[in-house]
Amino acid sequence: MRAPIGPFDNAVPAPDCLAELTAPVAEAVAGWAGDVPAGQILYVDTDPAIADTGAFVAHYGQGLLGQSANCVVVAAKRGGEVTLAACVVPSGGRIDVNGAVRRHLGARKVSFAPMETAVELTGMEYGGITPLGLPADWPLLVDEAVADMPYVLVGSGRRRGKLIAPGKLFAEIPGAELIEGLAP
Repeated sequence: MRAPIGPFDNAVPAPDCLAELTAPVAEAVAGWAGDVPAGQILYVDTDPAIADTGAFVAHYGQGLLGQSANCVVVAAKRGGEVTLAACVVPSGGRIDVNGAVRRHLGARKVSFAPMETAVELTGMEYGGITPLGLPADWPLLVDEAVADMPYVLVGSGRRRGKLIAPGKLFAEIPGAELIEGLAP
């Protein structure tokens, strides 16, 4: 099947290719219970060497920049305690870590989580972290612009492959909070 966005001629419903996903992502897809049917979550195979946004859109088309999102793991600190959270923002934007994220999480300081921590605690590969399958106790902040996109391309949990899903799906992920201006 052809993907609804991008130059991908072989899009497969994610429930039909769970073996291509990391365990936490496969479990989230298999157990999906949102209003958007799980069959609308599509998997497309992509080159893992160009998983990072800049290289990806240079290869697959600049138009994907406005149709994709990044999932970033942050560490919020307050009173000696650290809370990990994930933020989903349009790929063309910059996450407002020291403004919107810090205020929403009630933190004194917020920074990007160390790569090793993000990889270990998500069970996903760096450069492929996706909001589906994140630890259930993490806050998940989703920029409203992502939920408003007709379709969104995001990581699949691995550097190889991407997921494409209707934007409204990201507001349906358990624990997701829509935030205006997360990436102004």
